[in-house]
Amino acid sequence: MSDKYHTTTVIRHATVYTGELNDSFIGDVAIGDDKIVALGDCQHLYSDNDVDGTGLVLTPGFIDVHTHDDLEVLRNPNMLCKVSQGVTTVIAGNCGISSVPYVEEIDPVDPINLLGQKADFKYPNLADFRDAFDKLKPSVNLAQLIGHTSLRAQVMSDLSRPASENEINAMQGLLKTQMEQGALGLSTGLAYPNAKASSSDEVAKLAEQVTPFNGLYTTHLRTEFQGIIDAMDEAFSTAKKANLPLVISHLKCAGIDNWGRAQEVLQHLENNRKSQPACCDCYPYSASSSTLDLNQVTDKTDIYITWSTPHPEMAQRTLADIAQAWQLSLMQAAEKLMPAGAVYHCMLEDDVKQFLSYDNSMIGSDGLPCDPHPHPRLWGTFPRVLGHYARDENTLSLALAIHKMTALPSRRFKLRKRGKIAKGYFADLVLFDANTIIDNACYQNPKAQAEGIKQVWVNGIVSFAEGLNEMSVKRYGRAGRFLARGE
Repeated sequence: MSDKYHTTTVIRHATVYTGELNDSFIGDVAIGDDKIVALGDCQHLYSDNDVDGTGLVLTPGFIDVHTHDDLEVLRNPNMLCKVSQGVTTVIAGNCGISSVPYVEEIDPVDPINLLGQKADFKYPNLADFRDAFDKLKPSVNLAQLIGHTSLRAQVMSDLSRPASENEINAMQGLLKTQMEQGALGLSTGLAYPNAKASSSDEVAKLAEQVTPFNGLYTTHLRTEFQGIIDAMDEAFSTAKKANLPLVISHLKCAGIDNWGRAQEVLQHLENNRKSQPACCDCYPYSASSSTLDLNQVTDKTDIYITWSTPHPEMAQRTLADIAQAWQLSLMQAAEKLMPAGAVYHCMLEDDVKQFLSYDNSMIGSDGLPCDPHPHPRLWGTFPRVLGHYARDENTLSLALAIHKMTALPSRRFKLRKRGKIAKGYFADLVLFDANTIIDNACYQNPKAQAEGIKQVWVNGIVSFAEGLNEMSVKRYGRAGRFLARGE
């Protein structure tokens, strides 16, 4: 009879980064069912599956803190675009848009339409969405924010104006119900036309509904252009009044007239952190992506059209090329393309590097899975940070990059026993080659799978292994869970 103890899987001789800064070792990590059961020297354990991690890096599964995967996890539950880059948990409902609460009769207006078609919106409450998620069991864990614009769409026929007192009361009731059912908090997207008319008071009254639940407030600022400092002050004020932690979404200095201000913006964030909990997320690209916004049409920025409802034949061309072909001005061409999607090359690379290397920034992809020609961040964000920026550019250390993807977001979003390699924590793990990991997705070929990710476990189950594609990934286990607040 063996004197060794049995466990499910042991990853041996890996370079292990626990997720916490300056905490790594070379050794073993053992998985038993859905948890980490031992780490360090696991020679006393034998397993059903030994994995040789020699020369490879083992980390907690990456947490994508800024996604629009609300409905994608149900449409394409294998979530290859995420597990292939090491993501094991997604935070959905960002930028003020969420799939819940939503009733089928209401059209998903801009930018809610980024999440899907009208028929996809069939979950009146978070509990309904959770039931669907639990039945499908997608490949990634998901935690949900509730979008301010989605709340507005449930109670207002005209979103171009401020909400009335009665409408605010109705939104408060809807938000309270979602919080009771496990939502993380409230998100806003105040830069978008269908939320722009919201008063600060409207947003503050909604944020106050989150306070009793120990939730948080995330915001796509009212502007990321020259008025960014004032927009940040509005966000700080909203969060402080409600006594909520603040997450500023995809922090950036957008527009050529705003370039070079990263240090000023980050210092403003640091100054406010002295009196309230606040942080941000960012992505590793100098181009943004969203619906085509007439307010962002300018000849100072290259704008790449990814889709157009009335003119699909014009997709994958620049707005300037389309305008020239039609013999129209940029604005006239943009109006003719609407509704449409666009990639905006609107940021300075040095600013991007400063946001990435900032100690209190987290990594979020902000990918748009419904876009037929998406921004490459959907498939490449996390390997790009680890390969291009950490290894090749030395913008930040590997340890800091991993921390921003694991323990830091787990702490900020209050995810229990995630984001860290420790005994008793859930076995969300990524094994990768730090020497070869790199993104392959680019603007011309945005759905290319990254290199260097060897294996991914979600709740102890292998959900991705190197070489898998859309067909072969179906053979692997889907073990994602809905992460309700506090559970």
